[in-house]
Amino acid sequence: MGNGSRLGPARVLAMKHTLRILPLVVVGCALTACTSSPVKTEEKTADIICVWGEQKFNLCEYATHDQMVAALLAEMTLDEKIGQMTQSVWHNGVSPEIVRDFAIGAIIHTEGPVPGEAVTDWTAKFDEFQRQAMQTRLGIPLLIGVDAVHGQNTFEGAVIFPHNIGMAATRNMGLVQRAAEITAIEVAGTGFNWTFSPCIAMPEHEHWGRVYEGFSEDRDLTIAATSASVRGLQGDSLEARSTVAATAKHYLGDGATQGGVEGGNAVMTDQVMRERHLPTYATAVDEGVAAIMVGFNSYNGVNMHQNGYLVNDVLKGELGFEGVVLTDWNGGLRFGDPHTVINAGIDIAMQPGNHEEFMTRLKASVLDQTVKTERIDDAVRRILNLKFKLGLFTDPFAKVEFSDQVGSAEHRAVARQAVRESLVLLKSDNGVLPLDHSSAIAVVGEHADNSGLQSGGWSIHWQGQTESYRGATTILGGIRAVAPNVEYAPAGCYQGMTAETAVVIVGEQPYAEFKGDTDELYLTDAHKKLVRDCKEFGKNVVVILVSGRVLAIAPELELSDAFIAAWLPGSEGAGVADFLFAVNGFKPTGKSPYAWPVQVDDLPLTLFDERALFPFGFGLQEY
Repeated sequence: MGNGSRLGPARVLAMKHTLRILPLVVVGCALTACTSSPVKTEEKTADIICVWGEQKFNLCEYATHDQMVAALLAEMTLDEKIGQMTQSVWHNGVSPEIVRDFAIGAIIHTEGPVPGEAVTDWTAKFDEFQRQAMQTRLGIPLLIGVDAVHGQNTFEGAVIFPHNIGMAATRNMGLVQRAAEITAIEVAGTGFNWTFSPCIAMPEHEHWGRVYEGFSEDRDLTIAATSASVRGLQGDSLEARSTVAATAKHYLGDGATQGGVEGGNAVMTDQVMRERHLPTYATAVDEGVAAIMVGFNSYNGVNMHQNGYLVNDVLKGELGFEGVVLTDWNGGLRFGDPHTVINAGIDIAMQPGNHEEFMTRLKASVLDQTVKTERIDDAVRRILNLKFKLGLFTDPFAKVEFSDQVGSAEHRAVARQAVRESLVLLKSDNGVLPLDHSSAIAVVGEHADNSGLQSGGWSIHWQGQTESYRGATTILGGIRAVAPNVEYAPAGCYQGMTAETAVVIVGEQPYAEFKGDTDELYLTDAHKKLVRDCKEFGKNVVVILVSGRVLAIAPELELSDAFIAAWLPGSEGAGVADFLFAVNGFKPTGKSPYAWPVQVDDLPLTLFDERALFPFGFGLQEY
């Protein structure tokens, strides 16, 4: 799709029951300039490495990538095919030698040991795995994946952007695309060729622990952000060394489960599915997304890992998706026999250390014809096509030329811009904002001086962390760089405090996935007291809320002179100071991606619910 002038076939099919999507997609494209084009399919062999594996298989005997894929597929044993369909965790009992011996086709880095502190440790480790894969009979290189969901957030020292909820609040799709481009560079520079992002869920319940992973509850804003993210990660061509394979997730309806339960049941009509939830994936398909991950959730009682209707018929059939469909964690065994997943249309199973069981059971299902050879061949063909598109048969190793850009000042400047543009000003009274940098200022609350708390889940660790991490700037650090007379009072305001203005930073503790499911969608008593005490001591109170979702904040809003939703800003806390002090003439730009409740019992809310404290899209644009 180029220049926003037409809709791809996948999007047309998904839109057959809806009318509202077209104008917003055009607007979204206008914001990004729509200069990107779909992944190039021109096939060339001049730069292909000819001879592969112990068999010395010569790819240069074939003229096109399609012919090479067909030749490899014809040569492969059943064990080798199943190996290509298997992804395991590199540190979970899986050595480079095991990758070689089982002909495993993909590995993932996730929670657990890391290769080392330096970027070179990471690239060396994953190159070691790649070399072992190349010593198999056919030498097929590895897909190496990582959950880089807001920057290369698994490497301490990389840039960590605001989570998607904050990126959507910017309404700046060019910035969303640039953040994805930087993420791709830092992912490639640390040894990976595949990221499991973007998450394009549309959360409908704030109770869900993954709200912040989605961009918005609004379909059209999510569509625009999906387009920008995929373009940023994959560029004009996956063969470009600065790009990585993107993964749209979690197909389908993961944000619409009853009660907002992670992995729960999404109940809806086929019409609602097609009007609301399918268009985001149609957009991803039209943008040439390399992979789609199915969710843990069920759709009308049928788990998505076993939902042949939605995967085979709708995604691969109606939308024409030609890329790779993969499971979520342990998805090849979690819901039953592997054949129920593979027959549903899944191509790669993510098996954390239990790859041998998955491979053995799947092989038995092929031998007894429960799974047809044609289904196995279709999956492996898709996987091999992706590996050719990524240029892995030209150079399978880490893109070390980007390693020195990981955490660079240039990249941090873009993330800082994203922070300041993502903040949503919910209240601004009494002329308190912007702050005067020459005045005495008190900064209150533990979230102020802790980059772990300000980043949320999926930051260095799966569940995030409660300590600061290397390379980041805390919110307090950013404020102190602007204002010389700052007192940090983590425990709160007190009698005799000289500053007339208190910046009170409150919010959630880090969480991810099911561990974030909760009904306690309000500030803790301790954080409420921070706000209340500062007001009782006569301070001008500026509240900054660090959270992965909207909360019930009405009492604290009433006590404050100014109230800012900061979402989960990531590593560049100085962007908050840019906002507070109107650095270089900055004015608020953020608009809420969600409606805000007056009380928890009001949830869930619709976009423009009359009961809302603030509707979707609210955000003061002047101090």
